[in-house]
Amino acid sequence: MFESLSDRLTGALKDLRGKGRLSPADIDATCREIRLALLDADVALPVVRSFIAKIKERAKGHEVSGALNPAQQVVKIVNEELVGILGGETRRLTFAKTPPTVVMLAGLQGSGKTTLAGKLAKWLKDQGHTPLLVACDLQRPGAVSQLQIVGERAGAAVFAPHPGTSIGGGDNALGITAADPVEVAKAGIAEARNKQYDVVIVDTAGRLGIDAELMNQAIGIRDAVQPDETLFVLDAMIGQDAVSTAEAFRDGVGFTGVVLTKLDGDARGGAALSVREVTGQPIMFASTGEKLEDFDVFHPDRMASRILGMGDVLTLIEQAESVYDEQQAIDAAEKISSGQLTLEDFLDQMMAIRKMGPIGNLLAMMPGAGQMKEALSQVDDKQLDRVQAIIRGMTKAERDNPKIINASRRLRIANGSGVKVSEVNQLVDRFFEARKMMASMGRQMGLPGARRGQSQRGKKGKKGKGRGPTPPKVRGGMPGMPGGLPAGMPDLSGMPKGLDQLPPGLEGFDLSQFKLPKK
Repeated sequence: MFESLSDRLTGALKDLRGKGRLSPADIDATCREIRLALLDADVALPVVRSFIAKIKERAKGHEVSGALNPAQQVVKIVNEELVGILGGETRRLTFAKTPPTVVMLAGLQGSGKTTLAGKLAKWLKDQGHTPLLVACDLQRPGAVSQLQIVGERAGAAVFAPHPGTSIGGGDNALGITAADPVEVAKAGIAEARNKQYDVVIVDTAGRLGIDAELMNQAIGIRDAVQPDETLFVLDAMIGQDAVSTAEAFRDGVGFTGVVLTKLDGDARGGAALSVREVTGQPIMFASTGEKLEDFDVFHPDRMASRILGMGDVLTLIEQAESVYDEQQAIDAAEKISSGQLTLEDFLDQMMAIRKMGPIGNLLAMMPGAGQMKEALSQVDDKQLDRVQAIIRGMTKAERDNPKIINASRRLRIANGSGVKVSEVNQLVDRFFEARKMMASMGRQMGLPGARRGQSQRGKKGKKGKGRGPTPPKVRGGMPGMPGGLPAGMPDLSGMPKGLDQLPPGLEGFDLSQFKLPKK
């Protein structure tokens, strides 16, 4: 997402980094490039003018002139102002003191409200809530059926007393007509209270454009259910129209937050950078794909960091936390440092990584990933599927002790997993080399279990005055990954330096708040 905008902004700031002092002409030239980048991304003109004015004012002041590294200070200013435009602080859902909390979705037809309702329901379930989806879009054919399908996929209950226009006119058992979504909304709230659902998500109808009928229906539902949160669902690809549409909903129905959808498409960023500044309401969630998992809280600081090519390390850490168990991570660290890592352990680790999403997306969150777009585009998760097939083609004894895999066993594994014997040989050989290297690194870093992995020479008490063990070389692939990278995946060992530093604006961030494995 925001690929074009990111390229333009990083290009505009790149020329500053080699200069020890910045003249007013340098700042003006950089601001001109930033202005063109924002306009090309469909950012509203008033927003662009305000953004550039703030950057110029701060860049030409003592804040930059007195800095040890003026170029880096300008980048920091751009990052901070970008965070400000995107909302400043992360905005969370406000839950009612007395359940149920009512969340109403509003927006134009085609913005993705129904799919988003399922994504929000799944996210709430993962947070420990019990959501109920209420089908109030009785106008669009198939809308009720679609909500029932996404609700089932999300594992959330759906209240749909009327099938909508797909059946055509008539009353149902509750006496609710297809033209009366307000009554459906009221009945949905009563259902939630009776069955003790703590969150109600009301999916409303949309139109292809703003009209009086749309607004009147949305206002009627709002007045009937008194929502705690009204979320305006906005298609991130509509560009300049985002501003006028958001203003119309703000003045008509009113909303407390914005959800950006279709950020995985050709989204140039204008909607995200404009809607918060124009409406004054925060962006709360972002949807980046068709799967229910492609949904997360919107963090302005992290999004600004990604736009400026600084990566998104914190989101990467959170995704790792969601799939890794702390005790399992500690056990794996002990096995790595003691040289006891097995192919079974490697398979478990690989499956956990796959749960975090496509490998290319994970690597794209690393700082400096923008300089490796060509290499990242070549990353193919199907290669990991081949590695998985090879390991699953082994017996448990072979996975626990790869040393017993002789020539005949390798032939059987290759035939069973549909690969060549050479691929099995390559995987096993690289696994042994990587295991030795990681055990050596684990001892040097003091990982848990390192003492158990010490050599016999160390156990005899001899003084180790030598230079220490030399990590074995890995023939290709990514250092530190068991087995290296599968054939066909790019070598990312040339990733830019400085990955141990947090991006500007995050200095002093305390990583201890994350439940990372202890040493």
